[in-house]
Amino acid sequence: MKTLLRFIPLCLLVVLLHGGCIGEEPPSPESTTLVGVGESAPDFTVELFDGGTQRLSDLRSRVVLLTFFASWCPECREELSVVRTQVLDRFADTDFTFLCISRGETRETISEFRTTYGYDFPMGLDPSASIFGLYALQGVPRNFLLDASGTIVSLTTGYEAAEFAALLDTASSLLLQQ
Repeated sequence: MKTLLRFIPLCLLVVLLHGGCIGEEPPSPESTTLVGVGESAPDFTVELFDGGTQRLSDLRSRVVLLTFFASWCPECREELSVVRTQVLDRFADTDFTFLCISRGETRETISEFRTTYGYDFPMGLDPSASIFGLYALQGVPRNFLLDASGTIVSLTTGYEAAEFAALLDTASSLLLQQ
């Protein structure tokens, strides 16, 4: 009995760290997304890692892939690893903008992340996650594909290669319609 009592605090800690009842499903991406397809993307101004700012509404007339990520997120790292070839190279010299924003992390953390993975493409900083909070409650990576009028035409949560490829095919179709 004494041995069993020693495990009770450990079991309670595991349940508390789990964040809910045993067997409870995590929230669905839909329940944590604040804007949807067909809606205007909320406007914001983001500070860019390399200096300056970018206002989303200044990108009207362009197709925009708005991506929220976190450096600690394995799926984010996997998605960002294909950005150079599948996004930036593919859409070079078109009316397309890739706007990648870190969620809830400091400039120093993103600096280390960029150095570690060799990323040199523009990244926005959202250390308070206030911009992210216009779009979702939780969950990265998050992608919002916007048409030239700033309307959300597609969105994804998490990273699956086929789903990301389909999102980029939709971006290509939007560019052909311009």
